Amino acid sequence: MTHDYANQNAETHGPEGSWWRSKSGIVLLGFVAVAAFFLLTEHTAHVFGALPWLLLAACPLMHLFMHGGHGGHNSRSDDADLDKEGSP
Repeated sequence: MTHDYANQNAETHGPEGSWWRSKSGIVLLGFVAVAAFFLLTEHTAHVFGALPWLLLAACPLMHLFMHGGHGGHNSRSDDADLDKEGSP
């Protein structure tokens, strides 16, 4: 008995399409857009009042998370690399 699983899966799942392009997805996007509009218009003063504090909070966070790419600050490993290259 031979089964053709590729055709069986295509028949049971139907045509593949984006959920966002379905009727319910478009309605959801409409509600999200309306909610975002009212949140921004009603709470603009609160958001703009917090911006200076968010900028100050971003400075130490960037300092903590963005210094990881410098490599080590271990002087012994730097000296060992120089000895391998043949530099005095």
